[in-house]
Amino acid sequence: MGLLDRWAKKTEKEQLQQAVAVEPTKKSAPAKAAVASTLSKITKKSEVVESVVKQSLIADKILVRPLITEKSAVAQGLNKYSFIVRRDSTKGQIKKAILEVYGVNPKSVNMINVSGRWVRFGRSFGRRSDYKKAVVTLPAGKSIAVHEGV
Repeated sequence: MGLLDRWAKKTEKEQLQQAVAVEPTKKSAPAKAAVASTLSKITKKSEVVESVVKQSLIADKILVRPLITEKSAVAQGLNKYSFIVRRDSTKGQIKKAILEVYGVNPKSVNMINVSGRWVRFGRSFGRRSDYKKAVVTLPAGKSIAVHEGV
């Protein structure tokens, strides 16, 4: 028990467990059963919420940003959208992320590893970072509004 524990916020689970411990012994069996069922409902709901939150956080980490260039704008006419993605992401993860974020199931995903270019700053040389590009092809009639968030 820490020095600052009295100011820490308690979760619903801890509060219900403390309520069970405080009740008298005569009524404790039915009350414990009710509290146990409530605890199981809370944990089930929190697991569902956590899984949804984890999936959306994973989608946000995989899709870094949409790639808006002249070439990608021309490709959008063919239902091909370009995204910069994490370097360790796979095609399956990108399909799931597109489905979660935009609500469209992609037809195919093509991956391109782009190496960073050498640049010069005065006398010194530097290099831009490498990145991975994903070209997502959508089924006919489906589209994504990528220009809204940019």
